[in-house]
Amino acid sequence: MQQNEILSKTTIRVVKLINGDDVVCRFADDQLPDRSPLLRLEKPLQIKYVSQLTPKGIRDYIALIKWAAYTHDTVVSIPKDKILTITNATNEMAKSYIEVSSKYEIINEQQGDKIEKLTKEDNDKYNEIWDSFRDTKKILH
Repeated sequence: MQQNEILSKTTIRVVKLINGDDVVCRFADDQLPDRSPLLRLEKPLQIKYVSQLTPKGIRDYIALIKWAAYTHDTVVSIPKDKILTITNATNEMAKSYIEVSSKYEIINEQQGDKIEKLTKEDNDKYNEIWDSFRDTKKILH
């Protein structure tokens, strides 16, 4: 199926939560009854606005990250009273969402759930740098 066909058959939404989070998702087909206080989101991705310093100045870009991290669940229920607004995603956002959400099940592995230890040499360099900031005997003017 072509990506345009997917977009026309699938409505991608942007949900603005009262805590300020923007979440892009599809609404799950198997919603709870209308009277339920919960809404079911399928493969929710949080929209993160990231600033990057470039030689030409500051450039903003958007990153889509797994909103409900550290779970293999693809459908997440949220309280309806925590939703500020719901809008349709732009075509560009929908295309990005479809691309990223197609790899939803492996996002956690890509993030590297492992904690890596610094080597002794790297740890020594790190401590040397921070010790220079901690030196209270130096007076900077």
